Amino acid sequence: MSTSETTPATNPSDAHPRFAEALRELGLDVEVRRFPDATRTAVEAAAAIGCELSQIVKSLIFEADGVPVLVLMDGSSRVDVERVRAELGAGKVKRAGADLVRETTGYAIGGVPPFGHRTRTRVLADRGLLVHTTVWAAAGTPHTVFPLAPARLVELAGGTLVDVREQTA
Repeated sequence: MSTSETTPATNPSDAHPRFAEALRELGLDVEVRRFPDATRTAVEAAAAIGCELSQIVKSLIFEADGVPVLVLMDGSSRVDVERVRAELGAGKVKRAGADLVRETTGYAIGGVPPFGHRTRTRVLADRGLLVHTTVWAAAGTPHTVFPLAPARLVELAGGTLVDVREQTA
């Protein structure tokens, strides 16, 4: 790990401008860390931050009967699409493509934060996020993250707590 990776910048203005504005509107003062190398995946983010993989929040957009839905999941787990479908009472659920993610959120895949999106969507947050005192989520770019208590993150995202993680055998 290079020196620049272990001493990232911590300036809130490093966040994506739309996300920085969302932070201001919410009156939320959080540490935004910027890394020289992308933290596009949960594994990359956990390594850069030096936290457990399950402390990373993945903000994933799905299509439920053609309607975008945000699912917040810990970095060590996978979303069970069938459980999402049942939770929403939808006929069909699938991962959204990159164009729909950007159109809905205003951010590219790998940098989608849990709130501050272009369009208000329904949000499902997996209960597994609550096992930590602090979780880390993208701050609107593949190079930026911020920490927050998981219950507060779910509240700010307007999320409903659900159990939608894939069950391991």
